[in-house]
Amino acid sequence: MNITALILVIIGALNWGLVAISSKANLLGLIFGDPNGLIPRIIYAIIALAGLWCITFFFRREPIIRERK
Repeated sequence: MNITALILVIIGALNWGLVAISSKANLLGLIFGDPNGLIPRIIYAIIALAGLWCITFFFRREPIIRERK
C-alpha cells in the first residue's frame, strides 16, 4: 500500500510540474483527451487519497518501506 501511494503521489507531482511549466499541459488530459472528463477526475481523486495516505508517514514509528527477505 505504501509503495502504491508513493507512486501515485509521484505521478501527481509530475502532472503538477507539467502544469507549472506549461499551463496547457496536463498528463491525464493528454492521455485521456479531456482533463475534465470522468476518468481523469476519478484518477485525480485516487491520487488525492494517496496523498492523504502519505501524510500518515510523518506519524509512524516503524520504517515506511521495509526490506523484503
